[in-house]
Amino acid sequence: MGIRRLNHAVLYVRDVERSVTFYVDVLGFRVVHQGPGMAFLRAADSDNDHDLGLFGVGADAPASGHPAVGLYHLAWSVRTLTELSGFAARLAETGALVGSSDHVVSKSLYGKDPDGIEFEVSWFVPRDRVTPEMEESPAIRRLDIDAEIERWGAELVGAL
Repeated sequence: MGIRRLNHAVLYVRDVERSVTFYVDVLGFRVVHQGPGMAFLRAADSDNDHDLGLFGVGADAPASGHPAVGLYHLAWSVRTLTELSGFAARLAETGALVGSSDHVVSKSLYGKDPDGIEFEVSWFVPRDRVTPEMEESPAIRRLDIDAEIERWGAELVGAL
């Protein structure tokens, strides 16, 4: 038995409308159901019923972004490095990009939503291309997406 991927996540947010706008406009989600104080969204290439649930807690809720018991971050994967590059540009353009890293077998962007909830968007090297040296490498390097596209190709579909 094994877990394949994140099925969905649920977040408490200050303002559901503001968060819906962010996840739709910046990350390409689409609303599948919305009601008073809540919304369910599906990622653009997902076949899930929903990938993200948002529940409003009001403007006076304490800010996220400090170490505490609870959610640290969410992680989603993309199919190609070209898609990852597009997300890097979009996140930077909206001021939501807070970091990136090359984990050797995966390439990751880190962002924050309007409530300061961190998320990761990653591309994973296809399993049949991962070498034992790559798996054993403890290094985390600076991510150069253009160099990774040159190395792996713009349309190589990554592992799930």
